[in-house]
Amino acid sequence: MRLAALLAALRPVLPLVLGLSLGCSLSLLRASWSQNGGEDQCLGAVGRPRPLAGGALPEVADGRLGPGHEDFRPRIVPYYRDPNKPYKKVLRTRYIQTELGFHERLFVAVLTSKATLNTLAVAVNKTVAHHFSRLLYFTGLRSAKDDTYAQAEQVKALVTHLSINQDVYLGRAEEFIGGDEQARYCHGGFGYLISRSLLLKLHPHLDSCRNEILSVRPDEWLGQCIIDFLGITCVSQLQGQNYHTYELAKNTEPEKEEEEEFQAALAVHPVSDMTLMYRLHKHFSRIQLDRAYQEIQDLQMQIRNLTSLTPAGEVGLTWPVGINSPFLPKSRFEVISWDYFTEQHLFSCPDGSPKCELLGASKADVSEIIESALEQLNSRYQPLLRFSKRQLLNGYRRFDPTRGMEYTLDLLLEAVTQKGHSHVLAKRVSLVRPLSKVEIIPMPYVTEATRVQLVLPLTVQDLDFVANFLDMFAMNTLDTHDNALLTLLFIYHPYDAQRVSQVDVFAGVKAMVGELEKRYAEVKIPWISVKTEVPSQVKLMDIVSKKHPVDTLFFLASVWTEINMEFLNRCRMNTISNWQVFFPVHFQEFNPALVYRGEQTASSTTDFLRDGHFDRHSFAEACFYNSDYMTARTKLAADILDRDEVLESMEVFDVFLHYSGLHLFRAVEPGLVQKYALRSCNPRLSEELYHRCVLSNLEGLASRSHLAMALFEQEQANST
Repeated sequence: MRLAALLAALRPVLPLVLGLSLGCSLSLLRASWSQNGGEDQCLGAVGRPRPLAGGALPEVADGRLGPGHEDFRPRIVPYYRDPNKPYKKVLRTRYIQTELGFHERLFVAVLTSKATLNTLAVAVNKTVAHHFSRLLYFTGLRSAKDDTYAQAEQVKALVTHLSINQDVYLGRAEEFIGGDEQARYCHGGFGYLISRSLLLKLHPHLDSCRNEILSVRPDEWLGQCIIDFLGITCVSQLQGQNYHTYELAKNTEPEKEEEEEFQAALAVHPVSDMTLMYRLHKHFSRIQLDRAYQEIQDLQMQIRNLTSLTPAGEVGLTWPVGINSPFLPKSRFEVISWDYFTEQHLFSCPDGSPKCELLGASKADVSEIIESALEQLNSRYQPLLRFSKRQLLNGYRRFDPTRGMEYTLDLLLEAVTQKGHSHVLAKRVSLVRPLSKVEIIPMPYVTEATRVQLVLPLTVQDLDFVANFLDMFAMNTLDTHDNALLTLLFIYHPYDAQRVSQVDVFAGVKAMVGELEKRYAEVKIPWISVKTEVPSQVKLMDIVSKKHPVDTLFFLASVWTEINMEFLNRCRMNTISNWQVFFPVHFQEFNPALVYRGEQTASSTTDFLRDGHFDRHSFAEACFYNSDYMTARTKLAADILDRDEVLESMEVFDVFLHYSGLHLFRAVEPGLVQKYALRSCNPRLSEELYHRCVLSNLEGLASRSHLAMALFEQEQANST
C-alpha cells in the first residue's frame, strides 16, 4: 500500500525526471565524440591549433581569429633580460597616454609672419586656441596665410569622421595654372587637412621637391610635390565629408550674409583685419548657438511624444523637459534647504550672519536670472502682453546636485496690452540653471613622492601638546618611512629669551627631540629659535624660507595637528608649484566635557567625526612651495616698503591671496583632525586675527544641541 501511494504521488513528475536523465546521458555521449574528433583534426601534441593547408590557422567558434586578421591578433611578448648586461631600472612615463603611444587626433599649425604676429595671429589664437589641444605658430620674414577664419568645432567634427587608414589631402581644390586638368592642389588661404601617413610617405622626397619644383606659392609647391611623388591630388570631398569654404568679398558685412554656402563654411578667407575676424567669430557662434537651441527643442518635443508610451505616462514627464528630476530626500536630514534673497540682500551668508549685502557673483547671478525670467515671459505672451519688472518681492534658490541651481521668484510685474492698457500683477516663476557638460581641467603633473617639510611654530602656551604631536609624527611618518621632515620653530618671549641660559622654557621639548633622534638614527629634527612679542605668521615664514631650497614643499602645521600619511599625500597632490597652494580646513573636535558629560567617548573615527566641526576660522595649516612664497613675498615687500607693522595683521593666506596669481584651494580636510583644546589668542595681533581666534574657540565648544542640553541640565540642577 505504501509503495502504491508513493508511486501515485510521484506519477506527475516521472516524465520530467526521465526526460532530464535521458537528455543528460545523450549530451555527455555526444561531448565525448566531439572531443575525440576535434583532437584528431586541429590539435597538435601540446593542445594548440595546428596549421591547415597553406599555413593559415583555422577560425574557431571561441573568437580566435582566422587569416587576414594578423594585425588584430593579441600577442604575448615574453620578457627577456640578458644576464651578461647590468640591470637598469625601468623608467615609467608620467602619463599612461605616453606609455601606450597615444597620439593627438588633430595637430593645428598656423603660418604667420612678423608683420601680422600681433594682429591677425592674436585674433586666430583667441578664436580657435581653446578648441584645439595642440596649436603651434610658424613665423618667418615673408608673408604667410594667417588671414583665415576657421570654425574650430566644425573642423574637429569633420576630423572625427575621417578614417586614419587612408591618406588625406583635403581642402579647397584649385587647378594649377597651365597644368594637368586632373591635378589639384589645396588652396592655402582656406587651410587644408593632411594625414600623418601622407606626411611620412612624403618626408623622404622633400629634398627632391626643393630642388626640382619652383613655385612662388607654398601651397602650389606642396600640392605639386604630393602629386609628383605620391600621385595624390587635393580633394574637397573625402569619405562622405565635405570641406566647405567661402571666399569673402571686400567690405562684406558678416551679419547680413545669408547664403547657405556662407552658413556652412568651415573656413572663410580672406579676413582683412582683427575686427572682421571677431565679427565672423561672433556670427558663427550665434549660428551654432541657434542650432543647439533648435536641437534642444526638437529633443524636448520627441521626449514629450514618447512619454505617453512609458509606464509612468505623462505624469512621469519632468520639468524642464530633458533635465533630471529633482532630488528626492529619503529622510529629513537629506532635505536641501532654500536660500532666501532680495535684489539687495542675501539671507544665507557664508560667515553665518543672518543678513548680508548681495555682492559680486551672487548679485550678477540674481540679475541674470531676473532678466531671463522676463525674457521667457515676453517670448511666451507677446504680442498680446508685454511685461516689465517693478520689483522682486521674494527670491529663493538652492543647488540640487542632480540637476543644477533652482530658482523660485515672486515678481511684481507691469503688463501692457496691445492697446496700451497696463496692469500691475504678481507672478511666481520657477527657473533652473542646469549643470552643463562636465569637463576635466588640465593640471600640471604632481606626484606623491615629493618630500614634505613640516614647519611647527611653538610658543610657551603650546608646551602641553607637543608630546602628542611628536608621537603622532613618529608613528605616522618615521615608522612608515614617509618622505617627510620636521623643523621646529621655538618662539621665545623677550623675557624668556633673557633667562634662557638659566631656565630654558623649551628644554623639555628639546629633550624629546633628542630621544627621537636616538630612536631613529637616520632622522635629524632641527630647530630655529626666534625672539618676538608678536608671533606673526609671515615673519616666521620669512625666517624659515631663507633656510630651505626654493623647491621645498612646506606644510605649515599647528601643535594640535595629528599628522597622518593620508593627509600628507593630499598635501602633495593639491599643491602644485607655480600653479596652486592648498589651505585645508581641519576638523575640530568638540569639548568632550560638554558633548559626553561623563559618558564614554566615541571610539570609531566615524563616530567622533560627528562630535566636532570643520573650523573655517582657522588658516593655521597651509601647503605651498617655497618658490611660490618667495615670489609673493617679494611683491608684498614692494607694496608695503619698510612698514613691517603691516605684517602683524597678515597671515600666509593673505600673502597668497593678494600678492600671487596662483589658485588658492581651500577645502575641508577630514584627514586633518585636531583634539579639543582652548587656544591662546594673542591680543597683540590684529583685531581681525584676534577676533577669528576667539570665534574659533567659541564655535569649537560644542554644537547647539549639546550646549542646549548642558544649559538644561544646569537649570535643573540649580532648581533642585
